[in-house]
Amino acid sequence: MKILIIEDENNIAQLIRLYLEQAGYEVVIAGDGAAGLELHAREKPDLVILDLMLPALDGMEVCRRIRAWADTPILMLTARQGEEDRIAGLELGADDYLVKPFSPREVVSRVRAILRRTALAGAHRAGATAGNGAEGSSGEQGRPGGEREHEREELRFPGLVINIPARRVEVNGQRVALTVKEFDLLVVLASSPERVFTREVLLNKVWGYDYLGDGRTVDVHIGTLRKKIEAVPGAPRNIKTVWGVGYKFEPEASA
Repeated sequence: MKILIIEDENNIAQLIRLYLEQAGYEVVIAGDGAAGLELHAREKPDLVILDLMLPALDGMEVCRRIRAWADTPILMLTARQGEEDRIAGLELGADDYLVKPFSPREVVSRVRAILRRTALAGAHRAGATAGNGAEGSSGEQGRPGGEREHEREELRFPGLVINIPARRVEVNGQRVALTVKEFDLLVVLASSPERVFTREVLLNKVWGYDYLGDGRTVDVHIGTLRKKIEAVPGAPRNIKTVWGVGYKFEPEASA
């Protein structure tokens, strides 16, 4: 697999490169944001390691532009200790973050974990698509079973439709664009209406058991998910906070 490192401190970039290549990855390096975007378009990497503090075109803008055309996993690096930048990066679509100074071995561990989750998500989507095609010949004959399968593939609530194989969400007939993690969170919650999920359970289900982040990551993604859905006029307020516990999905929640 190919990893793109966008980092202006060459000693850091080369150290990460050394450890990643020892782990069996192919690595390409860009020293600034503009060069990183060019390499991303040309090399089509499997994952991007992106420094937040880049000259001229900073990491936030690079992340925003990558997310405009691709869902390549992004591991963001930051030297700032405050959580504001980490939250902003997650809101833009970064999959994970590391605060400098960090261990190169932890970088490799995070890269493996992200790529593993990405591969699993891709396999699930491919399986759902294959199941869709197979059902075309037999689903109509077994009508009750076919309907149940359809219900699993498309979740419908008042004002909200979630097409799982297509990864498409419509609110009051209007398409809403979600990031990978926002969509996965919505599916987990909506698949079990009224069930209260703790942050830890949501981290395990959406990010995986080997994710090293904390519950704040869930809070950030829930916040951006709500903003996008509730930006549609008359949108239902389905996602509820259960204070001190976590979140749940109320199917009949009013606008």
